[in-house]
Amino acid sequence: MQRNAISRRSVLAGAVGLAAGAAVGVGRASATPRVPAAADRMTAITHVTVIDATGAPAQRDMTVLLRGGRILAVEPSRRVGALPGAHVIDGRGKFLIPGLANMHNHTFDGAAIELPLHIVNGVTTVRDMSANADVTQWRREIEAGTRLGPHWTIGSPIVDGSPSLWEGLGAPYIGVATAAEARAAVRAQKDAGADFIKVYTRLSRGSFFAIADEARRQRIPFLGHVSDFVQLTEASDAGLASVEHLFQVWYDTSSREDELRRAITSVPIAGGEYNGWLNKMHPYEYAAARSYDRHKAAAVFARLARNGTRVTPTLVLHTFTDLPGDTPMNDPRYAYFPAATREFWAYALELIYTTGRTPEQDARGREIFERRLRLVHDLDQAGVPLMAGTDNGTAYLMPGFSLHDELARLAQAGLSNMRVLQTATLEPARYLGVHDRGTIARGNVADLVLLDADPLRDIRNTTRIHSVVVRGQVIDPITRARMLADVKKAAAAAPAPAAAPTARCAC
Repeated sequence: MQRNAISRRSVLAGAVGLAAGAAVGVGRASATPRVPAAADRMTAITHVTVIDATGAPAQRDMTVLLRGGRILAVEPSRRVGALPGAHVIDGRGKFLIPGLANMHNHTFDGAAIELPLHIVNGVTTVRDMSANADVTQWRREIEAGTRLGPHWTIGSPIVDGSPSLWEGLGAPYIGVATAAEARAAVRAQKDAGADFIKVYTRLSRGSFFAIADEARRQRIPFLGHVSDFVQLTEASDAGLASVEHLFQVWYDTSSREDELRRAITSVPIAGGEYNGWLNKMHPYEYAAARSYDRHKAAAVFARLARNGTRVTPTLVLHTFTDLPGDTPMNDPRYAYFPAATREFWAYALELIYTTGRTPEQDARGREIFERRLRLVHDLDQAGVPLMAGTDNGTAYLMPGFSLHDELARLAQAGLSNMRVLQTATLEPARYLGVHDRGTIARGNVADLVLLDADPLRDIRNTTRIHSVVVRGQVIDPITRARMLADVKKAAAAAPAPAAAPTARCAC
């Protein structure tokens, strides 16, 4: 079994985020406000429109009462009497939704950047897709009440085949060559405290199914990429909890499946050849997308829905991998990230995504992305539970901000605005098995986002944030503005890179 331990200051791990998620420190001080010692004071959000994310119509002129980090009541305002001593927030003209979840995240820039950017963007639940000592410590502090932050679920390092796509790239991974090594990896990661096992692209069939069986024995979820050597339906039947990204979804739905599977399983991929994998697999993915068989797809998606297999499309990730030339270079939100991070992003863009890419591949990428949008719509229509995730850690994807970009992409795919909202609220809560989050109801955790505009009219209104409530603590507009200013200050103060990265290959 091969292991790769991450270095906190690994340059390349900071550059190549597509499911890597290394930590690059920018200081230990957090820009988030301190958790108050007492949470007994009542907060009342009055005369607000409640969008509870259950699918029910919006409830107008409601009052929501909070105390002790919980929702005490959700009542029509006319039924609520005087509220002596309560902290009252006037919700007239505003819209209250549950706190949002990012179900595919990799931590990258440290507490002074990551935590406040999640919070000010209304992200109150995060699923981190690879083990990270910093995040594990943050979670302990958050749960102890000494640090304010989202609820965290934290996975194992990537468990990949041997050779692995991540060899030599500085990312945390475990390479397994045999079924016995695969089973040992599951047991070791459960003992290490992982909440789930993250499986990856180059696992052999034997290793993949050994992980599935051992995870079932150990009662720990496994999820992630569908192996190049395993059908999507086989993975779903084996218990894969969620499919991350859309790379391998096409093959099961292609009228040319048998031919294309023979081809992709015979493509030689060396260790550390992530760029090679993207370029070598591209023609086969394109052929699979163009031979999409709707009748066959309906049967595949019905099987996923019956098994309860979730899909996290990460359309913002695919926007980047399919259309790297369209990546904006001057997004004002980049000011919240250190110069070293931005330099890593530029390095990764060239090293992983544009090196060896042809104009024909660019044209095909645009077509593939349009087909991905239709694919997501078909998954939703078939009843496959979808969850919002971004793959933060990939170049140019940003904690907090990019989740709202993902919601806009899901709407572009044709989901109703209510369904889009549910991908970041109700569906993650169902997946995580938490019955007191993801909706607005009496007794639920007080994770809420107060908006200045209606997200059911335009999902982009999720960015129109007035206030955020995190476990009952109100982050008002003044506090939000201060937090953003502190992040920008921390980013500007972070050490500049000593020298520009110059390596031309991952090895």
